[in-house]
Amino acid sequence: MFKKLKTQLLLSAAAAMLLLVLGIIFIAEDRPVPGVLIMLLMCAYLVLINLWFWRYVTDPIKAMTQTARRIAEGSYGTKIEQSFDNEIGELASEINSMSEKVAVAEKSRTEFISQVSHELRTPLTAIEGWAETIAYDPAIQGDSQRGIHIISKEAERLTGMVTEMLEFARIQDGRFNLRIELIDIAAELEDALFTYGELMKQAGIEVNYEQPANEIPLIPGDPERLKQVFLNLLDNAAKHGGEGKKVDVSLAEVPRGVCIRIRDYGRGIPEGELPHVKEKFYKGSSKNRGTGIGLAVCDEIVARHGGSLTIENAEGGGCRVTILLPQQNGENHVR
Repeated sequence: MFKKLKTQLLLSAAAAMLLLVLGIIFIAEDRPVPGVLIMLLMCAYLVLINLWFWRYVTDPIKAMTQTARRIAEGSYGTKIEQSFDNEIGELASEINSMSEKVAVAEKSRTEFISQVSHELRTPLTAIEGWAETIAYDPAIQGDSQRGIHIISKEAERLTGMVTEMLEFARIQDGRFNLRIELIDIAAELEDALFTYGELMKQAGIEVNYEQPANEIPLIPGDPERLKQVFLNLLDNAAKHGGEGKKVDVSLAEVPRGVCIRIRDYGRGIPEGELPHVKEKFYKGSSKNRGTGIGLAVCDEIVARHGGSLTIENAEGGGCRVTILLPQQNGENHVR
């Protein structure tokens, strides 16, 4: 291995050494003019060698590094153009082979998740339905009633996990679409707070909503998808920050967009885990049960609206999520 490029470099070094020796010989024989010319020739040769190395070694490695980074970020199947018949070309071939195999594996995993999720929905719907029916039976009392309630809640939780996996599968295979229309973002957020806020209050979590100082103009968005984002983030605030017994939610207009913030007062996220919390299947040190893809789906939905979703630890404890959405469709530089 490494014979072709290694041979080229060895021959180049030998040629430079030969020119150097000839120059020294001519100078030693008191023939300075040819000696100097040979030295100048050697310098020019070294410059050309460096330019060759830059063109045929450094640039291809830089291109392969960029491609490898795109593959690592999820662009599976991306390939490098093979234009060299040496070790650089062999490395490009191996990276292309790896990218193809990862793409096949990712597609298989996505198809498996989609199939399993579809298969689980029907029995889970039946379990939820029958659990609710049995719960109304007057003959079911005491521990039996409590058991039915547990079955219903666990089936509901599993249904939520299945829904997340289906959303993830749609994102992966390109079936994830938005239905953009002009929406009242304040009404959508308040609707989500009404839907989930009552459950949080029952759990002893105080929900504080800071309404916008001025009326928020209509913005382009998919109301169902954005509500899904709000509900997921409120659920996370309750699960991971519920021990703080308080969640703050705010909506405000900012230049060229709107800003939604959801902040809990829990333990926050370990600094080493913060850069990874939006990665699919990443759960970190959290002991809460889940799929690890809820935040990845939320991030994808917000990104497709041209906005951004950031997660950070808040000053004084807890975690703060900031969503920025543009006022105009296609604008992706909200600040």
